[in-house]
Amino acid sequence: MQPQAKPQNPNFSSGPCSKRPGYELAGLDTGTLGRSHRSAVGKAALRRACEETAEVLQLPPGYRVGVVPASDTGAVEMALWSLLGPRPVDVLAWESFGSGWVSDITAQLQLDNVRSMVADYGQLPDLGQVNFDHDVVFTWNGTTSGVMVPDGDWIAADRGGLTICDATSAVFAMPLPWEKLDVATFSWQKVLGGEGAHGMLILGPRAVERLESYDPPWPLPKVFRLTKGGKLIEGIFQGATINTPSMLCVADYLDALQWVRSLGGVGAAIEKSRRNLALLEDFVAANDWIDFLAREPSQRSNTSVCLSLEAGADQVKQLVALLEREGVAYDIGAYRDAPAGLRIWCGATVEAADIKALLPWLQWAYNKTKTSH
Repeated sequence: MQPQAKPQNPNFSSGPCSKRPGYELAGLDTGTLGRSHRSAVGKAALRRACEETAEVLQLPPGYRVGVVPASDTGAVEMALWSLLGPRPVDVLAWESFGSGWVSDITAQLQLDNVRSMVADYGQLPDLGQVNFDHDVVFTWNGTTSGVMVPDGDWIAADRGGLTICDATSAVFAMPLPWEKLDVATFSWQKVLGGEGAHGMLILGPRAVERLESYDPPWPLPKVFRLTKGGKLIEGIFQGATINTPSMLCVADYLDALQWVRSLGGVGAAIEKSRRNLALLEDFVAANDWIDFLAREPSQRSNTSVCLSLEAGADQVKQLVALLEREGVAYDIGAYRDAPAGLRIWCGATVEAADIKALLPWLQWAYNKTKTSH
């Protein structure tokens, strides 16, 4: 039987992700619009974005937060091009974005002493083989595979190299061991459902020390430059952005941070996301035609939940299209480079009631499309 109740919010995209519950454009503080980002009010808003991020995430003393161009990708590229070179590099990949960092390090930067540690979709590389005398580049959560590192126990506290972590679909959704992350990056349009085009760059003291003691042998574009005269450009981390940001996007991000506070902080957001995942875990356990792409339960993402189906690629496409036509779920097909399947966002901006309403529709759509194959 076709279900009757539908999710009130059918937006389950893994990026840009669903806006927070109750979101309204009219609720934003738009006092910065039409003003220069260099004005007192503009710089104050950008400084707030940096300071409130550090406060909500409970970053350790000495960690700096900056708003940078080009989303999470821009933030990661700034780190790679500015920091890598003095030590060998271990780069880990188990999905498309990590594979992109492998390509950039080996084909674009053309570093010689690089170990690429790669695993198939659904698995992690052997974390025990990482050499922390090297610089280490990795994603915390594989957004396109639904596989995350389970914790930070594998990261050496007494490491010689830097850890550079692409944390874009993990920040605000998974507990991160900040003292073990020298660089972390994310974008507003992921876990908090913010707007795109802006990246966040978090630097620990060891990364700042590297920046101030190492001059890369290659030219750096202006939008990548984090130092001047051998010193960190502190203004980047105090609201003086490298290029012109969207002040509307900044207002949107500040609204999202306030919403996290209203939940009870980052811990509450993490628990909400985990409860959403638990609903899908129960559904998968009760149905033999669907499974998690992540092989190990401890490595299952609680944000970008990737599912494999007992179905061919054509049936999966039909299922996704059917749910969209019914207004039940939008943008839940697997990422284009990933195995055919579903990808359902379960971050804290998604309500548990909407996940519950979606599940019987998944069963219905699977059965309906199966009859035509």
